Amino acid sequence: MSAPTATADAAPMSRRQTLEALSGLLLVLFVAMLSSTVVSTALPKIIEALNGSQTQYTWVVTATLLTATATTPIWGKLADLFNKKVLIQVAIVVFLAGSVAAGFAQSAGQLIGARAFQGIGVGGLQALVQVAIAAMIPPRERGRYNGYLGGVMALATVGGPLLGGLIVDTSWLGWRWCFFVGVPVAVVALLLLQVTLHLPTARRDNVKIDYLGAALIAAGVGVLLIWISFVDGSFAWLSWQTAAMVGGAVLLLALATWVEARAAEPVVPLDIVRERTTALAILGSLAVGMAMFGGAVFLGQYFQIGRGYSPTEAGLLTIPMMAGVLISSIVAGRLITASGRIKPYIVAGSIILVAGFALLGTIDHETSLVLVGAAMFVVGVGVGMTMQNLVLAVQNTVALKDIGAASSSVAFFRSLGGTIGVSVLGAVLARRVTDRITHDLAAAGFPTSGGGGNSNLNLAALPAPVEHIVRAAYGDATGHIFLISAAIAVVGVVAALLLKPVTLRSSLDLPDTGRSVAVAADAVDGAPAFDEVAVDPVTRDPARR
Repeated sequence: MSAPTATADAAPMSRRQTLEALSGLLLVLFVAMLSSTVVSTALPKIIEALNGSQTQYTWVVTATLLTATATTPIWGKLADLFNKKVLIQVAIVVFLAGSVAAGFAQSAGQLIGARAFQGIGVGGLQALVQVAIAAMIPPRERGRYNGYLGGVMALATVGGPLLGGLIVDTSWLGWRWCFFVGVPVAVVALLLLQVTLHLPTARRDNVKIDYLGAALIAAGVGVLLIWISFVDGSFAWLSWQTAAMVGGAVLLLALATWVEARAAEPVVPLDIVRERTTALAILGSLAVGMAMFGGAVFLGQYFQIGRGYSPTEAGLLTIPMMAGVLISSIVAGRLITASGRIKPYIVAGSIILVAGFALLGTIDHETSLVLVGAAMFVVGVGVGMTMQNLVLAVQNTVALKDIGAASSSVAFFRSLGGTIGVSVLGAVLARRVTDRITHDLAAAGFPTSGGGGNSNLNLAALPAPVEHIVRAAYGDATGHIFLISAAIAVVGVVAALLLKPVTLRSSLDLPDTGRSVAVAADAVDGAPAFDEVAVDPVTRDPARR
């Protein structure tokens, strides 16, 4: 395939231009993430209004997550081949169409289909916003902007359930506005990006898109996520269904790996994923993904079921975690920009994340809200110091032409790891809750036939003693979940410690001679940054600037 006819590198944008473009990118990223979290507290009323089943209840959330996760690497690779601005606008249009369709859904099946289509746009926006920022801002300067990204993600993750609760509790709005609320904001972002976002395009001839690899990756991930959604509910962990679905997913992903190793333009370039920094960032992102997903899911459940607070109150009680993410991402980002060093902050953040999970592991249904809030703040600090910086560490090691595939690979595995972690922890939580309720009901002299942990229990309709037993079971079991999370987060500490200490480059792209000189420079501790290595155009030898 011929080389690009125009260089993708360009002079960095001015601060004013960057902030103008960033405003539109952050708007659309916020709306995309909000679409996944706003339904969490509103879903019971939505399913009730549409006469949906318990299985459909789960799939309203899973459908979006599945398509978003499966399409993330595909969007990232397309960003390396085509105009990034146009791709972002296409993703916004897909998201808007899915949002409107979801808002007008007349049945649970229609809602699930609309949410699946909406997820394609969400996956594109989550990947492409990171790619666009990487194409605008050099890695070293990018640290100062990570605070904005962290704040948007925290606000969407924690504020979504609060907004959803307010919408469904407001009589003149109704649940359909959970999907309509993001439409005008996304339209504004679309128009704003048209005016403010100006990205250079590398025009390439004879572009070959790896359709087979993309299809195999999407199918393999889809089968795996479907299995995660139904295991321990519709069938057991050790069953023929598990063997068939897991075996099928492994086979599809193995075929995808084989295809990707031979494709001219692979969706997920294996040489990038195999690199030390990228592989370790993927490993570390698993813990961060669990923090973002698990924190929102299980803490919301803890406050509502375990402590008896309303959806709106539960949203307000999770503000400490949002504050931790916002403050730490801003402070760490500015320190990284000043020093150019990123590893110390990722290591510190991963350790703080473990400590935060360990503190949450001590909570029960009577724990002081001050202690719970402090523990959530610590978790938020850990997330803010690691989440965006792991992506930044990877972006610093690759050329601008590969920034889409590299960034989306980290986002893909973070989302996949978070989904798997939440599903497994949810299964553990359900088992412990069921055992605890059954035991306590029997001890109190109540009949336990039909399953004490039935997820369809209406707590408001239960006798006061039984309601107390159920709430205590949920409140006490949640702490055990976070202890497991702390143990898993230790993997993130190990990955962070193994990262190479480098100084972030101040240029948008690597030297023209390729990555070999840069990688060699960063292989030695304390070696110069990528931007501190020049290559003699005649001798092709690296030289100090």
